[in-house]
Amino acid sequence: MALPKILLSWSGGKDSAWALHLLCQQGQYEVVGLLTTINEQFRRVAIHGYREALLDQQAIATGLPLWKVDLPFPCTNADYESRMAAVCLRAREEGLHGIAFGDLFLEDIRAYRVEKLTGTGLQPIFPVWGIPTDQLAQQMIAAGLRAHLTCIDPRHLDRSFAGRSFDADLLRDLPATVDPCGERGEFHTFACAGPMFSRSICVTPAQTVERDGFLYADLLPTPDPLPTS
Repeated sequence: MALPKILLSWSGGKDSAWALHLLCQQGQYEVVGLLTTINEQFRRVAIHGYREALLDQQAIATGLPLWKVDLPFPCTNADYESRMAAVCLRAREEGLHGIAFGDLFLEDIRAYRVEKLTGTGLQPIFPVWGIPTDQLAQQMIAAGLRAHLTCIDPRHLDRSFAGRSFDADLLRDLPATVDPCGERGEFHTFACAGPMFSRSICVTPAQTVERDGFLYADLLPTPDPLPTS
């Protein structure tokens, strides 16, 4: 029997990457596309702030097509909801069953997703929901997921965290008030390796810039190293 086809809401960060991994492991759905919002002026992934070219590399490494949703800058909530409604309509016209999200524990965010999908014919799916974030962070790292912090909230983290690898050293250095997965918005990431990818994506953290009250570490795509003889 064919599995129900779904989209995965894809920020390109560790949580959506892990959601893809779990969905593939569980085998209840067939993920047929990655749904990503992009700042149409700067061609960067919304909120996380990394370059569209890196998003394209992630899609290649997952073997899944991207459903890109361009958002105006600045973007009102009405703009966002209008463009997402158009995506939902397309998804239903193509016979999709639902949309999966990488949310972890914020009840208001989950309730918003459920509300906006009500009446669309699409089911909200939360494969990572409820896993304690200290355990989840350790599970991700142990399984080989690699990521860089692309956006940090300076109210919670020092600017030196921008661009750092999401690894055991980072978890050790995080202030006790910061969620290990940054679920309250303390930081956002770009996933560059892990069991959900067929290949790793080589990046180099470059300059850090401040914009709209957040600090963004620009990640530069770098060529794969040449094999040694």
